[in-house]
Amino acid sequence: MVRIGVVTFPGSLDDGDAGRAVMVAGAEPVALWHASDSLEDVDAVILPGGFSYGDYLRCGAIARFAPIMTEVVRAAKRGMPVLGICNGFQILCEAGLLPGTLMRNERQLFTCVEQTLRVETISTAWTCGFKPKATICIPLKNGEGNYRADEDTLKRLEDDHQVAFRYIGNPNGSSNDIAGLTNRAGNVVGLMPHPEHAIDPLTGVGSDGLAMFKSVLLYLGQA
Repeated sequence: MVRIGVVTFPGSLDDGDAGRAVMVAGAEPVALWHASDSLEDVDAVILPGGFSYGDYLRCGAIARFAPIMTEVVRAAKRGMPVLGICNGFQILCEAGLLPGTLMRNERQLFTCVEQTLRVETISTAWTCGFKPKATICIPLKNGEGNYRADEDTLKRLEDDHQVAFRYIGNPNGSSNDIAGLTNRAGNVVGLMPHPEHAIDPLTGVGSDGLAMFKSVLLYLGQA
């Protein structure tokens, strides 16, 4: 069975939901601690949402230096699938695995909505199970989800098809309506909305997010 690690930082609050999503998708969730220097032989890693280290300094800026992140960065560069959700996306940017930064929302308000997205690429470990240009709806909840990068970086992201998800109706002012990115290799994906909160129709949100967790099993040849 595929083993997917879910990292818990001080201030993480969606690690339990991410672990449940992994289990529902058909994999084994493995709890990883921020202060550990071992990935416990997992096949993939998820950096969950929350407020790591209280969002002091900048969101994700302190978590980037957690001992576990040394191993995550090393594994990601070797090709291990890594998913960053919300605060996890911020950490990926701070760690240099994805370009750009996440800033305070344009209207300076916390956003909590059921957000419609368009899947911009299925050439990643975490989106290969979607249909091309699929429209999905998953929850979005953040105060610092305004994606920003310089013009050269934005052009490169567009030219290299590294925009993984795009907002339909931009809720926070993100450049080019960017909701999520991938690295060039396609094994690292970060997004602000929360697929782990949309895996069961009983929640009333639907189950559009489940395909992300099933995608990595397909990518790893286990689906």
